Amino acid sequence: MQAMNTQEPFVITISRELGSGGRTLGKKLAAQLGVRFSDKDLIESLREKYGLSTYEIEKVKGKKRNWLADMLDIVAPLPNNGAMISPQLPTGIRTSQLKSEEIFKTETEILQAIAAEGSCVIAGRSGFHVFKDHPNKLNIFIQAPLESRIERVMKKQGLTHTEAETVIKSVDESRETFVKKFAGVSRYDCRNYDLVLNVGEMSDEEAILCILKYIKGVSR
Repeated sequence: MQAMNTQEPFVITISRELGSGGRTLGKKLAAQLGVRFSDKDLIESLREKYGLSTYEIEKVKGKKRNWLADMLDIVAPLPNNGAMISPQLPTGIRTSQLKSEEIFKTETEILQAIAAEGSCVIAGRSGFHVFKDHPNKLNIFIQAPLESRIERVMKKQGLTHTEAETVIKSVDESRETFVKKFAGVSRYDCRNYDLVLNVGEMSDEEAILCILKYIKGVSR
């Protein structure tokens, strides 16, 4: 069981199955804890708006020690009363122009810089691997039964049952391939996580309460 000191800067990573509601839970958890929430939308917005590649990051880091602070203050300020701003930004370079290795390295740099700014909840982006050496972290995996996931994706994306199931299987496969490529492990290996939570029969509120109770139980 991973102990976490909530009195010191911490990182909570949320890995999840598509349609499990893990991103929503991560966002609500961050609001409850009063910390910054990060997911692919924030990372891609930062990378694209500022044209960030690993080379560009090294340049700005060399010019300014707290290189990401100003950017974050603009696109993702710390939550007030649980609020979280979802960035809608003009873009610079496009994801398609970058290789997957470059994207992974850049996102890793951005995620680590976000964590250096203070406590945060990070959804996806292989966070459990990116922060494997972080001294004060908690890795969570959110899953749900396939039918529950299908229903959620149908409702959210306006798809038929067959279409939603196809999307889920495709995303599951691509995420597994990505994680195996860069982390060298299966994303379904429970040893990657401190808490694995099946939320199929839970409301968001019940799931958040369960996570908060777990955090309280392992806090040191």
